[in-house]
Amino acid sequence: MRIDVFSVFPSLVDDFCSGSLLGKARENGVVNLGVHDLRDYTHDIHRTVDDTPYGGGAGMLMRPEPIFEAVEAVQPLRPLFLLGPGGKKFDQDFARYLASLPGFSLLCGRYEGVDHRVHQDLIDAEISIGDVVLAGGEVAACVVIEAVTRLLPGVMGNSQSPMTESFDDRGLLEEPQFTRPIEFGGTSVPDILRSGDHAAIARWRLAQALWHTQTSRPDLIIARGGLTPDEQSLLEAVVPVSYPLPFTFRPATNGESSGTHSHESPTKETP
Repeated sequence: MRIDVFSVFPSLVDDFCSGSLLGKARENGVVNLGVHDLRDYTHDIHRTVDDTPYGGGAGMLMRPEPIFEAVEAVQPLRPLFLLGPGGKKFDQDFARYLASLPGFSLLCGRYEGVDHRVHQDLIDAEISIGDVVLAGGEVAACVVIEAVTRLLPGVMGNSQSPMTESFDDRGLLEEPQFTRPIEFGGTSVPDILRSGDHAAIARWRLAQALWHTQTSRPDLIIARGGLTPDEQSLLEAVVPVSYPLPFTFRPATNGESSGTHSHESPTKETP
């Protein structure tokens, strides 16, 4: 797969994508990642990539010329996405779609954004990793690249790993996992996982995934059409493991220095 990234801070992306399994995938030729410095496509002594917005306003905008020139010189594979808040929200289905392509390209915004002619005449679409403001698109680009490339054959050490994770084809969160030691902090590894009964282990894992999803992300259960009668029976037959209680918070309002939060735990008497 070929991926091209355009950025004014290319080392942020290149360094992240040089480690772990993604770095090995690049070394082995499974992923061909090119990270391009937009300042290399400027023509002034200061290597200027930004300027003030017409009509006034806070901050600076990325100029269109270096971006257009970089894309023209590199001729990246399409689609070319701008990382920005107005785009389609990136999720596991989107990652699977991108993983099915021969490649794609990413443009990392900075400052207050990019000249609108980049939106209008250059990119194919925007991608958003969520309703949060970042200083630039580089971190978001790393999220997209890692989520996509780990789905490619030859990237993960175990070919089954991407098939049994959260947001897999079942539409569920992942089941709880345990490793050595058998006992730690007063909690033991469930007996079923040490039983050697693979069919029973598979049923237990499915039940735990269903329970975890139903309590933490009920929207995912709704999206898959609810629980089947067999799944409901399975839930009733298996004791769920414990998780932290859901975290909730109230954002700070005007005049407050910070918001408040809780874990929705029952009221406890304080000595």
